[in-house]
Amino acid sequence: MKKWTFFIGLMLPLFAVSQSVDQQSLDKIRSSFVKDNYTTGMQNALSANPITQLAWSRENEGSADHYFTYRVDVSGITNQKKSGRCWLFTSLNVFRPMAISHFKVSSFEFSENYLYFWDLFEKANLFLNNIVATADREIDDEKVRWYFRSPVDDGGQWINFVNLANKYGMVPREAMEETYSSENTAWMTKLLKRKLREQALELRELKSAGENKQAIEDRKVEMLSVVYRMLALNLGEPPVTFNYRYKNKDGELVEAGNFTPKSFMNEVLGEVKLNDYVMLMNDPTRPFWKHFEIENYRNVEEGANWHYVNLPNDVIKEFCIESIKNNQAMYASCDVGKQLRRDFGVLDVDNFNYEAVYDVPFSMTKAQRIQSRESGSSHGMALIAVEVDEDEQPLKWQFENSWGEKTGEKGYLTFTDEWFNEYMFRIVVHKDFISEKVLGIYGEKAEMLPPWDPMF
Repeated sequence: MKKWTFFIGLMLPLFAVSQSVDQQSLDKIRSSFVKDNYTTGMQNALSANPITQLAWSRENEGSADHYFTYRVDVSGITNQKKSGRCWLFTSLNVFRPMAISHFKVSSFEFSENYLYFWDLFEKANLFLNNIVATADREIDDEKVRWYFRSPVDDGGQWINFVNLANKYGMVPREAMEETYSSENTAWMTKLLKRKLREQALELRELKSAGENKQAIEDRKVEMLSVVYRMLALNLGEPPVTFNYRYKNKDGELVEAGNFTPKSFMNEVLGEVKLNDYVMLMNDPTRPFWKHFEIENYRNVEEGANWHYVNLPNDVIKEFCIESIKNNQAMYASCDVGKQLRRDFGVLDVDNFNYEAVYDVPFSMTKAQRIQSRESGSSHGMALIAVEVDEDEQPLKWQFENSWGEKTGEKGYLTFTDEWFNEYMFRIVVHKDFISEKVLGIYGEKAEMLPPWDPMF
C-alpha cells in the first residue's frame, strides 16, 4: 500500500507539469508566427477594422435578389425592439395573413404584449411549482440549479405560443399596446427573477418545515399575486373583453363588435386548430425519423412540452414548399447570426471568408457545431417564400423578420438553400402538408431529452 502511495505521489507533479506550456513549447509557438508581408498587412488591418469588413466576400455583393417563385401574401413588418420575444412575434406573424384576409384590411398586427404578459406569469407559476417539487433536493442539485438559473425569461418557441393561445386566446394590438417595458425587457425581467428566487427560497423552507400541501399552494398563490402586480405595472392589465373597430381597405369604418380574447382568436382562425401544426427539426447529432421531447420545456403547467420530429433537410424542404404554395407561412428558427449581411438582407454561407483573413481553416460540420455549442437556434422568423428551379428544387428562401423595416431588405431576409442546410434548425408546418409517415412518427411516444441538451 505504501509503495503505491509513493508511486502516485511521484506521478502527480509530473502529470501537472505536462499540462502547462513550458518555455520550449512557447518558443516553438512564437517561432511559428512568421511576419511576412501578408501577415504584417493583415495584422495592421485587423487591429484597425471590424473583422467582418475584412472578411466580406466582395463577389457576393449584388449576387442575390429578393424575388421568388412562390411567396405567401404578407404585409407589414413588426418590431420586437429590445426584447427576446422573436418566437412570439413569429408565431403571431404566421396568422397575420389570415387576419388581413378575414377583416379585409391592408395591415394588421396581433398584440404581442398580451401574450407576453401571460407567458411571464405562467412561467413564474411553473418555476415555483418546480421549486416545490424539488424542495427535498440540495440547493446545489443539478436540476435545482437549472431552475434557479433563470426563473423566467423572454425566450420561447412554438409550443409556448400554442400553450398560451389555447388558454388565453389572441387579441389585436389595439386591445393591448406595447409599453416601454415590453419593448425594453431587461430590467423588468431582472427584477422579476430576483423576486421569484426570493419566493422560491421561502417555499423550500416551508416544505422543509413540514407545511402541508394546501398551505404551500396558498402561499404560492399569494406570491403569484405579487408577480401579477409587477407585470401589470410594467405591461398593463390584459383585457378580459374588448370592442374591436377598424377601417377596411376601402376606408370604411367597421364595428366588429365585442370580443373575448378566445372568441377573437376563433373569429380569425376559423377552422384552423393550433394543435394541427407539427414541429420539424434538423439535428444531425440525433437519429432522423424519430420523435423527441424536451423535459419540462414549456411555459404553462398544464401545457405541452416542446416536442418535434427529427428529419433530413430535404424532407423538411418538401413540406415547406407545399406550405408556401398554399399561402401558409411557417414558424422557423435558425442561427441567424451566422453569415448574415444585415444591410443587404442576405444570409449566405459564402458571405464572409474568415479563413482568408486568418489563413486558418474553420472546418466543423453542422453536427460538430451543435455538439460544441458553436451553433444553435438563436432567432425565430416566419418562413414565407421560396425560389425554385425548373425541377422545383429550392434555390433560395425568405424570412419575414421582426426587427423593423430598417433591417435587411425592408425587414425581410433572403437566404440561400446552402445556408438553410447549415443553419436552419426548426420549422413548424401544418399537418396538411406533411406526409403520413411523419405524422405517424409524431403520434408515437417521444424520447425524453434533458432541458440542458445542447440544442436548447
